Amino acid sequence: MIAWGVGPFQNEAAAEYAAEIVQDGAYALAEAFDVALDPDNDYLEAEEGHRAVAAAETLAAVLTGDTSALTDAALRAWVQDADPAELTHLRGHAMEALERVLGPGSELPDLWEDSEDADAWREDLQRLRAALS
Repeated sequence: MIAWGVGPFQNEAAAEYAAEIVQDGAYALAEAFDVALDPDNDYLEAEEGHRAVAAAETLAAVLTGDTSALTDAALRAWVQDADPAELTHLRGHAMEALERVLGPGSELPDLWEDSEDADAWREDLQRLRAALS
């Protein structure tokens, strides 16, 4: 299966990552942010970028209760059972990770650059950033 769309879980890497979040919870979210923000990593590969965006979307869903962008039923159930107070501390990391995904040295903007959906992808990330702020 090859999945590709503008939504945070509309790609193969993030769709597979949803199962990791369900299994490992907050640890999986923190790990995705840590990988994206690793100062020793000069270039953020697409897979790591997708995972960071998916983690940020999951965190936003926990904090706001809006699960409309989550495409996995098990992930939606996990989000509904998660305690927002236990995950609020990840908000800053999520915002920084999204900045990294959108910035120079990230593969995702390059992949979207020539796509007719590039503006929609950026708008969706802006929506996500607003949800986390």
